[in-house]
This record gives sequence, structure tokens and C-alpha cells, in this order.
Amino acid sequence: MSRIGNRIIIVPENVTITDEDNIIKVTGPKGTLEEKLLKGIILKQEDNKITLERKNDTYKANHGTMNALINNMIKGVTGGFQKTLEIVGVGYRFNVQGKKLVISAGYSHPVEMVIPEELTVESASNTEITVKGIDKVKVGEFAANIRKVRMPEPYKGKGIRYKDEHIRRKEGKKAAK
Repeated sequence: MSRIGNRIIIVPENVTITDEDNIIKVTGPKGTLEEKLLKGIILKQEDNKITLERKNDTYKANHGTMNALINNMIKGVTGGFQKTLEIVGVGYRFNVQGKKLVISAGYSHPVEMVIPEELTVESASNTEITVKGIDKVKVGEFAANIRKVRMPEPYKGKGIRYKDEHIRRKEGKKAAK
């Protein structure tokens, strides 16, 4: 029994879900998302409730995954997703210039990243940005790519980190006596 796969998904009133040729289309106030129905999964929609069933036990992993994907699509078109990143270090900063994010992170050159069309990046200050969008995967992937520019290091804590992330600090070398 897949507990997540058997979970009943409640569809809000302002969201419509259509299933055409095994492609699920979720439309809401913030936009539209599409996802291909995974192999061996059957979608049943009654009123405002969606249940997923699998053909047999070989598709057990797909059952829970598809349920979570549809649930995330509904959350995305109603409320959206966001990740907040902060940069720590002397001279380190973010700069949003139109559809480009310029990161000064201690390299000999500033790192420029093109912001994808479906995402928005807002700058709260020059050391903090928020990545927003309706697709959870794209928001998380772009935030991870920004973080990869300068990963937080454990000795001084310098680098790019998520706002709620805790960096485990290490102790430096001891002086010889």
C-alpha cells in the first residue's frame, strides 16, 4: 500500500484539471502546468476529488510520485513556490539586471546567470534574493544552480545559502604549543 499514492487530492474551485492523451493539464489563477502521466497510473476525477490507481504492483513507485506531482502542480497554480537565498562574505552581492542575475562571489569576474522565462527573481537587498514561480521543480533547480556558484564553506560560513539553511561550522587548526 502506497500511503502517498492513495491520498485523495482535493481540487480547489478556481483550479481545473484535464487529462488528454495521458497529459495532465492544471490551470489556475497563476498559470497553467502540464505533466505526462507516468506509466501504469490511472487518474480518476469525481467532482473536486482526484484519486490515482495503479495497474499492478510493478508501478508502485510511480503511484506516489504522480500523486505528489499533481499535488505540487495544484499548489503551484494557486499559491506558487519561492526560495530565498542569501550571500555571506565581504564584497559578495547579488544584482538583478532585467532578465539577468549578476553574482559577485569573490571570483575575478562577476558570474552572470540568465533568469528563465517562467521564473521571477526579486532582490530584497544586495545580499538576499527570492526566486519565485509556479513550477516547484524549476524554482528549486534554479535556486540550486545559484547556490552552486559559491557553496557555503564550513570554516567561515562564506558563500551562498538558503535563508533557512544551517551551515555546520568546523573548528580551525589549533596553534602549536
